[in-house]
Amino acid sequence: MKKKNKKKKTDIRVRLFFFAVLLIVVAVFAFRMKDYREKKAAEARAAREAEQQDDDPRGKSFWQGAPELTVELLTPNQYSRPQLPLMETNAIVIHYTANPGTSAQENRDYFESLKHGISGEHVSSHFVIGLEGEIIQCIPCSEMSYASNDRNTDSIAIECCHPDDTGEFTEETYASCVKLTAWLCKAFHVPVENVIRHYDITGKDCPRFYVRDEEAWTQFKADVADRYEELLEGKD
Repeated sequence: MKKKNKKKKTDIRVRLFFFAVLLIVVAVFAFRMKDYREKKAAEARAAREAEQQDDDPRGKSFWQGAPELTVELLTPNQYSRPQLPLMETNAIVIHYTANPGTSAQENRDYFESLKHGISGEHVSSHFVIGLEGEIIQCIPCSEMSYASNDRNTDSIAIECCHPDDTGEFTEETYASCVKLTAWLCKAFHVPVENVIRHYDITGKDCPRFYVRDEEAWTQFKADVADRYEELLEGKD
């Protein structure tokens, strides 16, 4: 009798073990399927955005001089992409990520992760520029981002990655930021003097290097102005 009871208990443990393993497998599969569907939905949105650019009623001249960029729009959500219309475009605001060594993709994916509302943060940017100069568009320029405080409703935000705590951009990041900023100025008729820092809105130390070194910021705006003039002359 004792042997039968022992065998019965062993059988129950084995069944419980396999049942637990099955539950874990099902949970992992469900999570991966959800992640896969979200990724496919994001790709579909990006494809639609690219098609809209190709067929843009403003004409091909609108996109002349635009730097190469990847469109990876955030999933619409109340925390990072509320889909509120941008009322006007009066300024281009330059930011730094304050997250040294991270890539454009990592920062874009962080904005995406906020959709779950776990942290309760409201943060995003229209564009993120990586350490190698790669540009990712996260939000259409017709929508508001959560980046520039009380200027969210009338500005386009650019977040720039940086390799260390100084906040200085790499040469590649700097060059892409100049090109993107100048093109946005041309495309949306924003005067170069309305290229501003997050610091100029709130006093925040952002973008750090270009707040602490005024000469570097002055040079950046001069470089944007030069690129802007080239675009007006029709140079790519």
